[in-house]
Amino acid sequence: MPPRTAALLRLAAASTTRASSASAARRLSPSSDGSEERAAAREEDGLLPQPAPPNRRPDDDDQRRLHRRGDHRRELSSITMASRDHSGLTRQLLDFQHDAVDDVGADHDPFMELKARFMDFKQRNFVENFSNYQSLAEQQTPKFMVVACADSRVCPTGVLGFQPGEAFTVRNVANLIPPYEHGGSETSAALEFAVNTLQVENVLVVGHSRCGGIQALMSMKDDSTSGSFIKNWVSIGKSARLSTKAAAGNLSFEMQCKHCEKESINSSLLNLLTYPWIEKKVNEGTLNLHGGYYNFVDCTFEKWTLVYREGLEGGSKYAIKNRSTWS
Repeated sequence: MPPRTAALLRLAAASTTRASSASAARRLSPSSDGSEERAAAREEDGLLPQPAPPNRRPDDDDQRRLHRRGDHRRELSSITMASRDHSGLTRQLLDFQHDAVDDVGADHDPFMELKARFMDFKQRNFVENFSNYQSLAEQQTPKFMVVACADSRVCPTGVLGFQPGEAFTVRNVANLIPPYEHGGSETSAALEFAVNTLQVENVLVVGHSRCGGIQALMSMKDDSTSGSFIKNWVSIGKSARLSTKAAAGNLSFEMQCKHCEKESINSSLLNLLTYPWIEKKVNEGTLNLHGGYYNFVDCTFEKWTLVYREGLEGGSKYAIKNRSTWS
């Protein structure tokens, strides 16, 4: 019998045994096993209906309470079922036999090439730099926090040659950074961890050419209301869109998007300063904010640094320095 089939049969047998044991335990348990106390607790928590006073008809509040209880029971049932589902999947992984591969479709498995690449990485990187990887296994001390686009053509590690442990990276649609008032998001959580816990010295926001997220932003109507996750997310960059319309509204749509791709990077850099702990570190000089623009059409990279302090020329608090183009 193949190892995988045997593992599945063991899982099925174990599940049946546990179910039978639980059922037997319930049959043998006396009625005074605490069910009355549990019922009282549920009634106290509002999970059981309260008796209505005599001669009183249910009103709208009663109906709403019953509706909420029904929603609560369904939610608990859903959570319990999801818990059972992922626990079952985890047990399958624990019982998995190494090198056991399904025969069906193995010749066309897209992961076969990835496996070959991984084994090459292990030999050329992990084995040859074993001590470095052992140190990284204990802790990470990256100097960069990188916010890049999720676009498959824009991998910051590939473009900028970051090595393991050098850059803490988060990628999202259009490499946007929401303002502090926006609330929690994956990007803001990553920033908090990188700046406060890892104490990175540089935050680099990387935009790129022909960005689909920026195209979606520039295509939005001013009064657009949509259930689209993409449109709701890119609306974070509305200020960049308005600035682009003001500065390049007479240009073609393609040129407007190209302008906005850089404008949105600067908008995100300014949004970074709305986070109190980022502004504090920038003022102290322990954190620097940078913008980067990767043009994959002609393979060039522009880099600049945001200056933030009171009393700059022209009365502004913001300026650009150290701008360069790598080509």
